Amino acid sequence: MPIRTRPIYGRRMNNIVTARNSILPTDHLLDKEKILDYDKKRKKTNNLSGIGEEIMVASHYEKMLLEKSVIRQLSEFATARGKEIGYENVFDYSLGNPSVPVPEAVTETMIRLLREKDPMELHGYSPSLGITAVREAVALSLRKRFGVPYGTEDIFMTAGAAGAIAHAVRAVTEPGDEVLTFAPCFSEYFPYVNGTGAVLKLVPADTERFQIHFEAFEKMLSPRTAAVLINTPNNPSGIVYSKETIRTLAAILERKAGQYGHAIYLISDEPYREIVFAGVEAPFVAAAYSNTLTCYSFSKSLSLPGERIGYVAVNPACKDAAKIVQMCGQISRETGHNCPASLIQLTIAEHLDHTSDLTIYETNKNILYRELLELGISCVEPGGTFYLFPRALEEDAVAFCEKGRKYDLILVPGDGFGCPGFFRMAYCIDTDKVKRSLPALRRFVETEYPQG
Repeated sequence: MPIRTRPIYGRRMNNIVTARNSILPTDHLLDKEKILDYDKKRKKTNNLSGIGEEIMVASHYEKMLLEKSVIRQLSEFATARGKEIGYENVFDYSLGNPSVPVPEAVTETMIRLLREKDPMELHGYSPSLGITAVREAVALSLRKRFGVPYGTEDIFMTAGAAGAIAHAVRAVTEPGDEVLTFAPCFSEYFPYVNGTGAVLKLVPADTERFQIHFEAFEKMLSPRTAAVLINTPNNPSGIVYSKETIRTLAAILERKAGQYGHAIYLISDEPYREIVFAGVEAPFVAAAYSNTLTCYSFSKSLSLPGERIGYVAVNPACKDAAKIVQMCGQISRETGHNCPASLIQLTIAEHLDHTSDLTIYETNKNILYRELLELGISCVEPGGTFYLFPRALEEDAVAFCEKGRKYDLILVPGDGFGCPGFFRMAYCIDTDKVKRSLPALRRFVETEYPQG
């Protein structure tokens, strides 16, 4: 294949400014009047003459204060409401925070390491790419499970999947490059990608199955496409991409890479890899496409979201594979990432093939899915994760979710996931609370949508 030669569209800083301001508007609860007013004020004061109020902070991040995450706002609302009526009476389906405990064996490992490990080694700096023995253990686990011949040199330890994506995108894009992803998608992908100077483009959803809308995808591919970002099992739909979907995606990328004369990288975000329900097969994406960077987190599989631990695994057959992990160490110098804590790296190395008891998620899914169908709410049945993504009973999902709050149901509108008209339920809560939410869900539907 010819050497990748794509034009670079302007200087990095100029493109960062342009890209950062192109965050998907529906990603957040925006007050457009406030933002327009803010922009006018900045224009009045941010000038070379020095006339006007002195500006001391970065305008981009200051502006983001007006664009706060819908999910976080709803979670905060639920917490505040819980102080009024008791949180046990708030049916909070907003935040994807694991609800099952970390395995006791993981806790015991951490205690043993703290008691027995040389404290200078345990608490000292780890190498920039991660502790070598941990990287070796991750590579071995992936080789055994999926048959892809990873070596230590192909693994980069990160602060969760978000840290993994931040490094992966920077490693394979230049400012002005385009990264494509598929609706519905995790809303934070937009700041993750656009903040690098690349530009995230959203492919419309296949709302019948929530597999990839290939016709729309092929229309959006162009010589500017440097990477494609996928998430399977998917947040927010809960859908697992099928083998056929992954094979078709790989074939298109290989064909287009040949046509454009440069590699198109596939960044596969896989924090829900282990949460797959009975009868559903979750193909390992990197086994189907050589130019894959796998981004993983132990937040969901081991219920360790607060420990911020994950990795990038670069398929050894990937173009420039020998450079990418080493480049990630250099990317850390710019982002200040500087590798995760040694204690948690050493801990997960002993539990790479273990999980928490994840069966509660399928139990909760079955209860809610049946209830939704009985109430006349259509929903594509999830194959994994702890999310449902039903169609709202009116076109405006934001209004639908606002009505739900009157019944202490905290639901997330699908607009922020690039899929208006739908809503997300994160059912990572106690099964008892799921059951107790059903009468509230019935009252909501029967009262607000009596003709439904």
